[in-house]
Amino acid sequence: MKDLMLVHISGTDRPGIASTVSGLLAEYGVDILDMGQAVIHDALSLGLLVRIPEGGESAAVVKDLLYAAHEMGISCKFTPVSPAGYTSWVEAAGKPRWIVTLLGRTISAAQVAAVTQVVSSNGLNIQSVNRLTGRPPLNDSDTLRPACIEFSVRGNPGDVKAMRKSFLAIAAEMGVDIALQEDNAFRRNRRLVAFDMDSTLIRVEVIDELAKAWGVGEQVSAITESAMRGELDFRQSLAKRLSLLKGFPVEMLEKVAEHIPLNDGAEKLVRNLKRFGYKTAVISGGFTFFGEKLKARLGIDYVHANKLKIEDGKLTGEVDGEIVDAQRKAELLKSIAQSENISLKQTIAVGDGANDLPMLNLAGLGIAFRAKPVVKEGAGHAISTLGLDAVLYLLGFRDRDIE
Repeated sequence: MKDLMLVHISGTDRPGIASTVSGLLAEYGVDILDMGQAVIHDALSLGLLVRIPEGGESAAVVKDLLYAAHEMGISCKFTPVSPAGYTSWVEAAGKPRWIVTLLGRTISAAQVAAVTQVVSSNGLNIQSVNRLTGRPPLNDSDTLRPACIEFSVRGNPGDVKAMRKSFLAIAAEMGVDIALQEDNAFRRNRRLVAFDMDSTLIRVEVIDELAKAWGVGEQVSAITESAMRGELDFRQSLAKRLSLLKGFPVEMLEKVAEHIPLNDGAEKLVRNLKRFGYKTAVISGGFTFFGEKLKARLGIDYVHANKLKIEDGKLTGEVDGEIVDAQRKAELLKSIAQSENISLKQTIAVGDGANDLPMLNLAGLGIAFRAKPVVKEGAGHAISTLGLDAVLYLLGFRDRDIE
């Protein structure tokens, strides 16, 4: 090995620059040890770490590259790299990689500054930055258009939980969502997405809607809210709420189902997950009657929920069979993963309530969707500013990939 050199090319982007440069280096038998390129608004930044072999002439390489750059109207700079510096760079490749995803309606410098300050203060170094959302026009009047930037960072954070807590605080203050994921093989190979149903895949709590139709809405809603905050045991709260629905006519279930709204982005998310080969599941403390409706409408693969006990065409106020509570949700996620022959690290779980936390924590990626603060903190990842389809950005999909 004779010379190591970092070649940095910048200027207005156009076709043929990389071809010209690499072709010239090929004439001298140069090895390219690393190469990276970024283009922002037609401004090119191209870097090549090269090794000039024994017998090669560094001066001749530099001279010809400078001439070629002049002919193309671009700049070319050279930085010598020492063997020690190269060895240090190679050793750094063993450090873990992380993905930090910043989501919102717009991305401001203040938001980026806050996120990158947390990154740097935890000893992580940004390797690359990618925009996953499309380019917004200047006269954009679409207030619902998402904005997403993905940071690829490298290093060993001292306290991942504390880092996520910092991101949650920034998210709450600035009205954005921030996710931190280890960038490993499992992150790039998720295969199953499991959803809670009530207030996650759909916009309402079904039991509250049934209660409204039965004239006991206020009593049931109060119990539901307390359960969602984690103040009541789910089994006890479910029993108390169902007892208030005793005598509810079965034919009214269909009428309630007709007016159950999906949450923002639900159809788009499930449609694209199916396109990309993911399996989907509803794992809910709600009711199978409504879960099966979603299965038919969206093409969900699995539905697990509570079955309403019915006698003489009326609800008895009880569950027929085993109750799907917090622990059962986690068990069902594990069971589905086993039946699909995939690792739990390849699963994603999305929910909004305290009873979803065991499932969210068991999954490879647990996402609290428009959830209470205690659930956001317990899950580690949260989406509050965008719709359910923002899950696609956490998987690394770009707008151009999504239908």
